[in-house]
Parts: sequence; structure tokens; C-alpha cells
Amino acid sequence: MAKPSDEQQRALAGLLGLGSHSARKSHYPELAARLDELEAERNRYKWLFENAVHGIFQASLLEGMRAANPALARMLGYQNPQEVLFSLADLASNLFVGGARELENIGEILRHQGSLNGYETQLRRKDGSRLDVLMNLLLKPDQEELVEGFVADITERKLAQQRLQQLNDQLEQRVTARTDELLEANRNLQQQITQRKQIAEALRDARDAAEAANRSKDKYLAAASHDLLQPLNAARLLISTLRERRLPEVEQVLVERTHQALEGAEDLLTDLLDISRLDQAAVKPDIALYRLDELLGPLVSEFRSVAEAAGLNLRVHMGDYAINTDLRLMTRILRNFLSNACRYTDAGSILLGARRRGTMLRLEVWDTGRGIAADRLDSIFLEFNQLDVGRAADRKGVGLGLAIVERIAKILDYRIQVHSRPGRGSMFSIDVPISHEVPLPISQAAPQPGAGNPLPGRRLLVLDNEVSILESMSALLGQWGCDVVVATDEASALTALEGQAPELILADYHLDHGVVGCEVVRHLRQHFGLVIPAVIITADRTDQCRSALQRLEAPLLNKPVKPGKLRAVLSQILG
Repeated sequence: MAKPSDEQQRALAGLLGLGSHSARKSHYPELAARLDELEAERNRYKWLFENAVHGIFQASLLEGMRAANPALARMLGYQNPQEVLFSLADLASNLFVGGARELENIGEILRHQGSLNGYETQLRRKDGSRLDVLMNLLLKPDQEELVEGFVADITERKLAQQRLQQLNDQLEQRVTARTDELLEANRNLQQQITQRKQIAEALRDARDAAEAANRSKDKYLAAASHDLLQPLNAARLLISTLRERRLPEVEQVLVERTHQALEGAEDLLTDLLDISRLDQAAVKPDIALYRLDELLGPLVSEFRSVAEAAGLNLRVHMGDYAINTDLRLMTRILRNFLSNACRYTDAGSILLGARRRGTMLRLEVWDTGRGIAADRLDSIFLEFNQLDVGRAADRKGVGLGLAIVERIAKILDYRIQVHSRPGRGSMFSIDVPISHEVPLPISQAAPQPGAGNPLPGRRLLVLDNEVSILESMSALLGQWGCDVVVATDEASALTALEGQAPELILADYHLDHGVVGCEVVRHLRQHFGLVIPAVIITADRTDQCRSALQRLEAPLLNKPVKPGKLRAVLSQILG
């Protein structure tokens, strides 16, 4: 680049306030002092000019750059400020990225406005790279076309703005992408909600259909069970009558096998009815105070003959206790324990006992049977489960007995325990709340051996709408020595009794035309003016039936009636 001309050097001196006054210092002392001050001020401005951080320059709109400070040179990548003193043509081609058009626009603005502040543009550095700068330009009013300017490097700020803009753009993209994801997730959620609603509606429909089917099943089961139990009850009574007669050995064997078959069918049907009602939560406990002998007495009478028939000795240890429980449900549990003990004990004895354990009375049934392995104790309470049954001939029932026991215990909130040793026997127990108050006996205990038979000669009325039941019951009771009067309704009963009250009434709960046996018993008591003892026989296991019998104060026997239990109940009442 050419060395600055004398005119350019004078421009720089003028920009800095420099001049040659040394010749006049010696002639004018006052002027000399003033010139010294001006010299000091000039040096100060010169120092600021040369050491300024921002670029400073002076240029002519007609000729180009006239002066520049080192900062501007460094900013543009030059070592010497003289290297940036471009001519007007060089400014357009080498310095301003916008070229001649940008220079013309700057000149027009300065000539029109006199200044240009905050002007952002791009300058070309020595190495060809671009530099973002901010310029403040001032057209000197006293010197035509002379411009003084200040230049600041704003490249970092521009880069920061670009990065910020990129971040904003990326943020917007992420927000947009996230919004799209949320919208998609929301659509999926809406679809899931819709699907779940559809599934819930389908489940409700399935539940309603299942409940309707269950109600239909219950109605069918109730009707079918009644129809099945009626002929089964008649058959059991007839077979029991034959079992007590002296028959030839061949016929006796056939009768006994028929009895066992009917007994199996009876147990199966009873268990199915009970498990169905328990699973439907249709059984509600009726807790009351009972003497222990009221609970155990009928069971002893019922199972003593069963044990003797199996060659077993049934022993009883009661004690003078009273308990708060549901008599019917507790009887069902203990009957199951005793039935299993008789069924699975080949030889030895069975013990029914009670022992106090704090505020509870533990009722226990011990046997000397086969026993149960420790690893199989938990499975004995499962439905349709029987242990050690390898042959069809050994299978007795369908394995619902202990499942029924467990459900009843949960309803009553009683604790059941099992202890067993294979080959030595088992013990089943249940803990029942004990009462400190022991009521007076309301009935005689079960007749003991040698106490006599209270049935012969006693006049009994049997009420049932099934002729086959009347004939079977008449045959059985007649064989026991009873004087039996049979009737199908209240009118025929009054006719058959001929004005003489019976000593006990055996009545079916459901008679013809919606009449119930309880009502007939009440009417007969009113007619004769006596509280005639009564026993109700029914296949109905509903709470409504139970409540009616409680008001009547009559014991209940479920169909099919076990002859042994029937005889025990009759002996207990008439004894």
C-alpha cells in the first residue's frame, strides 16, 4: 500500500488537533503557554486515539480513508493503521461487503441527516473473512464531505444472537415435537379410555348376565333339589324300614347296598346345595345362647348307631358349658367332623369332647383312623378334594364336606385346627365363644342305652303333600311302634284325628297351594288348645324358612331325612 501523502498526514494532524506552531513560540510568550496546553491536550487525544478499544477513522466521501487508529487495523486483521487507508474504490471492493451500493447509501444518509448512528454492517478482513461491526458516523459540518466514525466489533454479539436464535428454534421444535407427542399420547389415552369403557360395559353386561344366570340357576337348583329330594326321602325311609326287618341274607345284602347308594346320593346333593348357598353369601348366622348338651346331644344320638354299625366306639366328654353360636351351622360343622371320623376310621374309637381355652370353648373330634400327612393338611379344605382315593370303590362323596366347614367357619369367624399323624389318627377342632351364663335345660338329654324306648304307642300326625312320603313315613314310624295318622292338609288332618290331639306333629314345610306346615301346626294347636310338639321336615334351606321355624319353636330336619336322626329327635322330644 502507498505511503500516506502529505495531504493525508495533514488530515490525521487535523483529526488530532496537531499543527506546527514552534516557530511562533519564541515571539509570543502568552501564545507559547497556550500552545503548550494545546500540545498536552493533543498528546492526550493522541494517546486515546492510539489506545482506544474501538476503531476510529476519518474519511472523505470523495476520496476514501484519511486516518485510522491501531484498534481499527487490528480489527480488520492488519498490523499497521496505514494499511487500512483505502481509497474510495478500495473501500468498495476490499472493505465493505456491501460494495459501492452500500457506500453510496451511507453517503446519501450522511448528506441528508448529517449522522448515522447504530449502523450495523459487515466488513471484510484482510484474510477475506467477514466481520460484523456497529458504526456511528458523523459528517463534519465545517469541512465538506469529511466523515469521522467509530467502529465496534459485534461479531460475538451476533454469534450469541444466532446461537440464541438457534436455541429458540430448537426449543420451538422440541415444543412442537413434544406437543405432537402429547397430542398423540392424548389420542392414545382417549382410545384406551374408550376401550376401557367398552370393556367395562362388556364386563358389566357379562356380570349382569352371570348374575341373571346365577339367579336362574338358584331357582332351578331350588326347584330341582326339592323335586329330587322328595323321592329320595321316600326311598330312604322305605329302605330304612326294610333294614330294620329280618330278611333273608341275600335280600338283606341288597337292601344294605341300596341304603349305601341312597346315602351317597343324599350326601352329594346336600353338599352341592350347601356349597351353592355358601358361595352366594346367602347364609346369615343367627347367634344365640345354647347349652352344650343341646348342641351335642342330638349329634351323639345320631352318630352312636353309625359308629356301632362301623364297629367303632363313640365316646363323649361334654361338661356343663353354654356357648354363643348358630346352632344349625355349628351342628353342620360337627356333623361333618363326626361323619368323616366314622367314614375314615377302620377300627378303634371316636371321641367328641369339649375343653375350655380362656374365653373360648374348643370342640374336638378325635379318631384312630388313617391320619393325614403334614404336607397335605392344607389341601383337605379344597373343593372336590379327597385324599388317598385310588379306586372308585373307595370314593365317598365328592370332597365338599371340609370345604363347607371352612366356609361356615369364616361366616361365624371361628378358628378351625387340624392335627394328624399318619397311621395314628386325626383331631379336628373349632373354637366357639363361651358364655359365663348357663341356662337351665330346656329339653331332656339324648336317651342313653338302657333308658328305654319312648316311641312305642305314641300317637303321631304326619303331614305331607306327597303320598309316597306319607306311605314311607307311616311304614317306618309304624315299625318303631308308633300309632301313625297321615294327612295331606289341615282339613284332612282334622278328619283323620277324629277330635283327639296327636302327641307330636311331623309336618312338611311346603304343602299344596302355597300353604306351609308351620301355619297348619299353629292352627292345630289353636284347635286343640295345646302346645303340641312339632318337627318340620323340608328341603328348603332358606333363612325365611329358618325364621318361621324359630317363631314356631320347632326343630328342623332337612330332606332327605336320616332315619337315625329322626329317631333321635323324636326320642328326645317324647322322652
